[in-house]
Order: sequence, then structure tokens, then C-alpha cells
Amino acid sequence: MKLSILMAAYNEERTIAAAVESVLGVSYPCEVELIVVDDGSRDRTAELLSRYSGEDVKTHRHPRNLGKGAALLTAGRLARGTHILPFDADMEYSPDDIPRLLEPVIEGHCDVVYGSRLFGVNTVYQSYRYALGNRLTTFAANVLFDAHLADLHTCLKLIPLSLFRSLHLGSHGFGLDTEVTARLLRLGVRPFEVPVSYYSRTHAEGKKITWHDGVSCLFILGRIRFSHALRAGGPDGPGPA
Repeated sequence: MKLSILMAAYNEERTIAAAVESVLGVSYPCEVELIVVDDGSRDRTAELLSRYSGEDVKTHRHPRNLGKGAALLTAGRLARGTHILPFDADMEYSPDDIPRLLEPVIEGHCDVVYGSRLFGVNTVYQSYRYALGNRLTTFAANVLFDAHLADLHTCLKLIPLSLFRSLHLGSHGFGLDTEVTARLLRLGVRPFEVPVSYYSRTHAEGKKITWHDGVSCLFILGRIRFSHALRAGGPDGPGPA
């Protein structure tokens, strides 16, 4: 097993170095590569990323901001592992949780693992609205797909690379997060969930998601649930993140 950690970055000069160093500093039970895509940042993100190069770290830069989803799709195309795992550059998640996500796969219990933020368990939300929004959209996904997920919008989704590429994902903004899960659930895949730590940042600290993304999420869930066949989708939701 080889893990490709996918990191999208947009104007993350305050956290990108710490994010890369923290991911590289973890002891993993398998081979790991880190792929960082700078999504057209206008700050010093690209400059800071230029310090990292080698077999374990690949970097790529979009000439303009295309959206978080587009950056992750680019990283997925560059991946050479057997499994992929998105990881946010804003340090809201802890890379120390990643080895625990790998254990069920290495032991042969499952192929898809989600690192779920369980409310009140090692989690800090800066806004009740964000926590409530996640609960509502997760509830909607569970009803539409007859599933029982705890956290639809967790960033930490460990998926075989071949399966990820077969989903024909097309969302370029934050909607990719929803589209991945909706297409997996539509295929009958039920992720194995492992509790993880989470510390939400505020808008002042750089958080970019808005209520518009929640509305887009519901639209994507409904579109995929009631589509006649799974096929390549087009960009959904808001434009560049």
C-alpha cells in the first residue's frame, strides 16, 4: 500500500509550511507521498512551497484560482499511490490521526475510510452554524442514500486511487467534497468511520466556506441521487474558492 496525501492550498502562507512539515513528520505504516497544489495563490504560498522538493513531496501550481475541487483533482491526477487522502492546508485536522485511518485498510477490513468529526469528541467548532449545517447536510445524505454517515463533510476521505478516478468527478469548488461521497453512496459504498480531532478556524483566520456552499451541497446530493446513471459530471456550486 502507498498513500498519496492530496493538499490544496489557496492563500495559505500562514499555515502551509507547518502543514507540510507536520504531514511529513508523522510515522506511517506504509509508503507515503505528499502532493501539494497551489491554486493560484496571490500571497507567498508558492514561494514557501518552492522550498520543498524530492521523492516524498510533489508541488504543482495553477496559474489562476480554479477552486479547491479543481486543485484536488489535479493532485489526484499526479498521484502514484494505491490510495488517496485529501488533507487541508489550514491545519484544522491533525496528521497524527492519519495512521489510524490506514489501519482498517492495511488489516483488510475495508477499502474506504472516513475520519469523522464526532461532535464533542476532540472537536472545536468556532460557529454553531457550521456544526448545524454539517449535521443537516449529513442527515440529507443519509436519507437520500439510506446511509448512516456521521460526517459528510470531513476532509479526511481515504479512498483507493482507482476508485477515486472511476467516479468521474467534475465539481471544481467546495462541491467536490459532497460529490465524492454522493457518488460513493450511489455505488453502494459505505465508508468505515474513524473518529478524528478537529479545530475549526474562523473567517478572520481564513475559512472560506459560506452558506452558499451548503445550498450547493444539497443540490449535488439530489442531482446524483436522482440521476438515471452515474456519469461524468460538470462543475457544480460556486466558482473559485
